[in-house]
Amino acid sequence: MSITDDRRITTDDLPEDPSTGGLPEQLLRLRELKEGIYAGDPAATERQHAKNKLTARERIDLLLDEGSFHEIETLRRHRASGFGLEAKKPYTDGVITGWGTVHGRTVFVYAHDFRIFGGALGEAHATKIHKIMDMAIAAGAPLVSLNDGAGARIQEGVTALAGYGGIFQRNTRCSGVIPQISVMLGPCAGGAAYSPALTDFVFMVRESSQMFITGPDVVRAVTGEEISQNGLGGADVHASVSGVAAFAYDDEESCLEEVRYLLSMLPQNNRETAPVEETEDPADRSTDALLDLVPGDPNRSYDMRQVIEEIVDDHDFFEVQPTWATNIICALARLDGHVVGIVANQPASLAGVLDIHASEKAARFVQTCDAFNIPLVSLVDVPGFLPGVDQEHGGIIRHGAKLLYAYCNATVPRVQVILRKAYGGAYIVMDSRSIGVDVSLAWPSNEIAVMGAEGAANVIFRREIAAADDPEAVRQQKIKEYQTELMHPYYAAERGLVDDVIDPRETRSALISSLAMLRTKHADLPSRKHGNPPV
Repeated sequence: MSITDDRRITTDDLPEDPSTGGLPEQLLRLRELKEGIYAGDPAATERQHAKNKLTARERIDLLLDEGSFHEIETLRRHRASGFGLEAKKPYTDGVITGWGTVHGRTVFVYAHDFRIFGGALGEAHATKIHKIMDMAIAAGAPLVSLNDGAGARIQEGVTALAGYGGIFQRNTRCSGVIPQISVMLGPCAGGAAYSPALTDFVFMVRESSQMFITGPDVVRAVTGEEISQNGLGGADVHASVSGVAAFAYDDEESCLEEVRYLLSMLPQNNRETAPVEETEDPADRSTDALLDLVPGDPNRSYDMRQVIEEIVDDHDFFEVQPTWATNIICALARLDGHVVGIVANQPASLAGVLDIHASEKAARFVQTCDAFNIPLVSLVDVPGFLPGVDQEHGGIIRHGAKLLYAYCNATVPRVQVILRKAYGGAYIVMDSRSIGVDVSLAWPSNEIAVMGAEGAANVIFRREIAAADDPEAVRQQKIKEYQTELMHPYYAAERGLVDDVIDPRETRSALISSLAMLRTKHADLPSRKHGNPPV
């Protein structure tokens, strides 16, 4: 029965029980009690709707399959006293917890009810969340949090803060074991913002959701800066500037629909694989359009998203963090019905170079895919790491090493396709043969080298060029010489660093056959407590 079901129980529905005589009346009182809890305060509901926000129960109905929700601890109330709390003990204590299904698979959920204490977290509230998190990890099923709360319940003091600590601990225990998705549907301030940051994916809704450690008033008092809540921690800020949010949407309905779609592409836990879907898109479909999409001139730009669309099933993929670090693309898609994670340089943004943010974004995505048994496909067209004082002082070495570590540590099937440029350390970092990729493929347009021919010629033949009567003519001659000797498309293949040079039109079929071969791959990491990746 749906949590919004209006069906009433009458005495005609209930069996006679001569031994007690009062059971029908008790059941009616139970029904009335729960209906009152489900309905909530009409005035508070009206205030929520006036802000273009749904209630917690309406959100759960949108997230889960119809009629699948099973609520626990509906009758829970807090035990706190002081500051007027003893006179106000609403049922649920401001958070709804339970489980249901999404596309027929079990999902656990908790949803802050802003109508009760502004969704603020107290001891009983936190204990309910702890219980549902423990149930999720025990059952091996995803956990979705629908966040719309005012932070810790100040009236309960340190016990509220301790409640957050219990959530953070469980977020960490669940990490890499079950998918954790945070959906931000209202304010999230202070320590409360750390729980979403510990989860795998963060969804936000424009205008209505914000995340920040200190709010605009504190910022104004400390720094004198004037800024709005959305300007400080709104959806677009976190989706495009900070990188905290993976997705941002205009309304709650489309946001929750996309959460359902993401869940359809994830396994239940780290011991399973993602669901396989039947597709009518032939595995051997020729990707002829790639010949026109990717220019032969390595200095010309193009949109890698169009390449991905051409390769994947039904031309459909789900991009993660599409507006942050746009020089690299991270996406989930299907090849022959099987989910894959795609990491691809984007020549249309900063020529596809790797920088601090791109390295962080890709490293996090690689780790997520590896944790949940999702094979990785790397589409490479990278001219190197972004040079500059800001990058060096900002720690590009450390941040670039995050991506290197993530790939080296990944045990899932890994396939690389080099489309055009693959220069220097960036070539190595983008899952090259030397760091353990299982299959490395390249197009005939590939250029794998320490650096571009012009730069290489200027370094190697610097003195010869400087001493020439016509330096420019000699320089051009040396560039061609370097290209002929070290940058022809078969140089890496001749040395076993590329497994095959393929016709671009065979890219889809080559990927599918390679991944099919690798489906039974098993790789063990050395015995250790855990690695120590750069952070």
